[in-house]
Amino acid sequence: MLGEKHRLLDDFPEFSELIDTLNKDNPSFSNDNQRYNQLDDEIRKLELGGAPIGDDEMHRMKQERSVLKDKLYQLLLQNKT
Repeated sequence: MLGEKHRLLDDFPEFSELIDTLNKDNPSFSNDNQRYNQLDDEIRKLELGGAPIGDDEMHRMKQERSVLKDKLYQLLLQNKT
């Protein structure tokens, strides 16, 4: 669905405490999460604004967001207690 939010807290509410902890204690997780959220915001704005960029660039952005989400999710699973 166009314009849908994909933040980790929205997609994985069961990990909300762990996401907060990793954002504070793990600089790599925090940086990747910031980039993921930045991409998500940018993609959502472009989708809602009629995507005034080329298909290739939109695909690249979505692919980068997907790779980051997979990486962040794996870190959540690894740090789950």
